[in-house]
This record gives sequence, structure tokens and C-alpha cells, in this order.
Amino acid sequence: MYEVLQCGLSWDTIIQKRTAFRIAFERFDFEKIARYGERDVARILAVPGMIRSRRKIDAIIHDAQRFIALRRECGTFSKWLWAFTDGKTLHNPDNAKFDDWTAPARTELSDRIAAELKSRGFKFLGSVTVYAFMQSVGLVNDHARFCFRYRELKRMK
Repeated sequence: MYEVLQCGLSWDTIIQKRTAFRIAFERFDFEKIARYGERDVARILAVPGMIRSRRKIDAIIHDAQRFIALRRECGTFSKWLWAFTDGKTLHNPDNAKFDDWTAPARTELSDRIAAELKSRGFKFLGSVTVYAFMQSVGLVNDHARFCFRYRELKRMK
């Protein structure tokens, strides 16, 4: 949801508005959000500090509906997502051993996942957003090899 709201804005702006987002979207309950109608959109637009983009709010509601449909079809979103890696964390390549290594913004896998989500009707997302999500949930370990977190995650396999 933050990614949808962030589109075209700085992350600093988004971080400062988290409280407004929690209020506007009822603590991010996707089942409630999926049932939102016009009155809810008007309420969201009136929340102090909210980003007032009707297109973004509509996309969040639409994506909550798509999310429920995906879960209905696949059991859980987690099961669907981890199937792309056979349930294993992907570890970055050998070049991660260098101090100046920087994680990629997107990969072939994030391209594939984004395309699949778009084919299912999801909006306001792309490969870069998907890759950031992959990092945040541990689907990919992008820590440099000298980082203590890299070793911890590598042991978890």
C-alpha cells in the first residue's frame, strides 16, 4: 500500500504520513479495504495528512480485491510468492563480497512476479516495487557477504 501512495513522491513524505494512512485504511485490514465504496473514499480523502489522490486510493481498494482473489485461488499469498523460489531464499551473487557492491533495483525474477501480478489485475506496481518487497520478506538475501545478516540468513536456507 505504501508503494502505491509513494508513486511520484519521496519516501520521506510517505514515512511522515504513516499515522494518517493507518487511520484512513483502518490499520491496513485488506478485507475491509476490499469492501470500500464511495463513502469510504470520501472519508479517506478527508483524513488530515492523507495523500489526496483518487487514482491511488481506487488502486489500493482494487488491489485489496485482487489480493483476496489470489489468496482464494492459491491458499495464501505467501505460498504463491514463495513458489517462485521453491520456498528458498535466493542469495546474492559472488560480487556481493566487495565493499562497494549495491543490490540491484530489480531482477528477472521480480520482472516475472510483477508481470504475473499485473496479469491478475494489480495496479500501481512494477518490478522495482516487487524487488523491494522480495527483499523485505526475505525472498532474496541482498546483504553483502561481510555483513553479519548475510551469514545469519545464509545459515537459515
